[in-house]
Amino acid sequence: MRRRRDARGSATPFAIACLGLLVLLAAALGVTAALIRAHRQAQAAADLAALAAAREVGRGDPCAAGGGTAAANGATITSCVLSGRDVLVRVEVTGPHWLGQTADLAAEARAGPAP
Repeated sequence: MRRRRDARGSATPFAIACLGLLVLLAAALGVTAALIRAHRQAQAAADLAALAAAREVGRGDPCAAGGGTAAANGATITSCVLSGRDVLVRVEVTGPHWLGQTADLAAEARAGPAP
């Protein structure tokens, strides 16, 4: 007599595979959300640093003022360029960790007097 092969017991491995896929998807979405948040943090820090630097043009050290503001907002200023009365700053923030890697996110902003 031959035994028939049927699908009994195959739901458990399928359910485990589906749960694993859902966990991986949730982790990827979490990292994506963290990257978006870090980029927005970098842009906000760049905007505020540029405004602080522009306020100091002609009065003091604009790049030092921008650097202090960037640091207060969790960013590191990587470049500060004065062009006339305009200031262009570039900042970096450390992004989320994913599989042992870290993503540094950069943003830049320009500020100066109204035309």
